[in-house]
Amino acid sequence: MILEVDQPQANHNGGSIVFGPDGCLYIPLGDGGGARDVGRGHPPGGNGQDITTLLGKILRIDVDGEKPYGIPGDNPFVGREGRDEIYAYGLRNPWRMTFDAGGEHRLFAADAGQYLWESVKIIVAGGNHGWNLREGNHAFDPENPRESPADVPRTGRRGEPLVDAIIEYPNAKQPGGIGQVVIGGYVYRGKTIPRLFGRYVFAEWNRAGADGEGIIFAATPPKDPNRMWEFGEVEVAGSRTVGAYVLAFGEDAEHELYVLTAKSRGPAGKTGRVHRIVPPPDDRPGKDANPA
Repeated sequence: MILEVDQPQANHNGGSIVFGPDGCLYIPLGDGGGARDVGRGHPPGGNGQDITTLLGKILRIDVDGEKPYGIPGDNPFVGREGRDEIYAYGLRNPWRMTFDAGGEHRLFAADAGQYLWESVKIIVAGGNHGWNLREGNHAFDPENPRESPADVPRTGRRGEPLVDAIIEYPNAKQPGGIGQVVIGGYVYRGKTIPRLFGRYVFAEWNRAGADGEGIIFAATPPKDPNRMWEFGEVEVAGSRTVGAYVLAFGEDAEHELYVLTAKSRGPAGKTGRVHRIVPPPDDRPGKDANPA
């Protein structure tokens, strides 16, 4: 046993623990479950904003040092108020996070929304990523969670700046919503699909109004770092969706990508599949076709 954290509710468990390029172990934890980051087990202001708890955070620990684990000396809260394990905070339920295998090796995390907004964030060391002051880049009111207040907070409760999401889209619970929950992916660093290189490939678990129709997206980094990433759907085998719920992505040693899907909403049955993302057979040089 390395680390054990009690949660007040059964949901919002986070996912995809990863080792970083620095050799440290990064652990995403949801806000404790329930809804709105309020109620039993949620302090005033929510677990996401409370730096004395590990819930609603991304942790960074050293499993090669002292037992059960060590604290990297450059963790943001070492020697100051806050839990030493915390690397970043203000997360609702970081479902799938990955390090970019190239570039600056940035850490990308998809943060499942409440009712209105799904988002992807580049995690900043010591950064406050907003929840439950924000849902995505929109203001959030726990007392009225189905409407985004007009006044968007720019700072946390201690005066620290809030880190903006790089990608955001409307949840199916609002008009024009795309889907039900965002699924984090990878920055593509493979060789078989050059047009995806350097783009962030992620997904939607299930298209709005559908039953088991996940969507794969590709997002392009902006030239202006202060702008949101633009993204669009990736055509899959001549159709709009993968024909199943998208659960996660994987990456092999050559940085080619895989999509994990299932026909069922939960861990039941034998419909789970692993698909490799490859270019379509007619993707000739100069042909403007989407990856499949």
